[in-house]
Amino acid sequence: MGSHRRLAPSGFDRGAGAAVSFLSVAAAAVGAVPAAAAPHDDTRATVDRLYEQAEKATEAYNAADERADELREEVGTARDRIARGQQRVNSLRDSLGSLAGAQYREGGIDPSLVLLLSDDPDDYLDHASRLDRLTAHQAGELKELRHAMRELAQEREEAAEKLRELDRSRKAVAAHKKTVERKLATARRLLNSLPEAERDAYGRASRSGRGDLPGPGSATAASGRGSAAVAAARSALGKPYIWGANGPSGFDCSGLMQWSYAQAGVSLPRTSQAQRYAGRQIPLSEARPGDLVVYRGDASHVGMYMGNGQVIHAPYPGAPVRYDPVGMMPVSSVTRV
Repeated sequence: MGSHRRLAPSGFDRGAGAAVSFLSVAAAAVGAVPAAAAPHDDTRATVDRLYEQAEKATEAYNAADERADELREEVGTARDRIARGQQRVNSLRDSLGSLAGAQYREGGIDPSLVLLLSDDPDDYLDHASRLDRLTAHQAGELKELRHAMRELAQEREEAAEKLRELDRSRKAVAAHKKTVERKLATARRLLNSLPEAERDAYGRASRSGRGDLPGPGSATAASGRGSAAVAAARSALGKPYIWGANGPSGFDCSGLMQWSYAQAGVSLPRTSQAQRYAGRQIPLSEARPGDLVVYRGDASHVGMYMGNGQVIHAPYPGAPVRYDPVGMMPVSSVTRV
């Protein structure tokens, strides 16, 4: 993933000549190898590029999925408001219908005659005046509600269209993910076909098989919630990387952060881009366990600082949740939740 895998290629130099002919043939599956490039360098660069593409696609999918959930809630709220407005309109229509019927029945009698025949002329005049005012008020209220209903209907349609657009976007991202998965499968087949020494050397260079990291040290978190999130992240060690997953059986990078902090009672946004702003940004030199370390300029990867220069993160498909050096790739920011 990115520059963190571009380590010294000494492990690949041994036995590289034996793999040249194989890589020259297999390169057609992942792109042509320039004549001047070392085969193992090309393989590593290709896999790095595919891992980065896959992670960006996953975070884009997560963002679309989160936005779709928000829109579903907005649409549901709009529908509830429309239903309540319709109920009020129906009630007013019934009331106005009764008043209109009464006025029609009285409309055939000359008002002066009705006044003369009334047992209490003062009461008649007072009732007629209140009836006119009430009718005008209810007619105005009905007009207002009809206007509100039109606005709500428009709001519902706009939200539904946004939901349809996001659904299309999510499907497009999912299709892109499948494409990347096929590329990753091709890269894995290429690596698995290398001689064992070459494969082991790549594993060490890409840190997928590292067991030489020091312990995380005795540094303490900046807060109780940070400490609880650290404990949750440690409990996830060894769990698989799964597309779009936020636990508890598997995770992507931002899903692991969201799940870990949820165990501490803190709600984080779903994507690494949003998690970047979920707290106060601090210098890397001040990082303490529980802080979120965000990578790359586009914030497409995130891990949790654990102390002693290490993070816990969900690296990429095929690699479980694990410890890695905090400088495994360019750090763009550190956030204290």
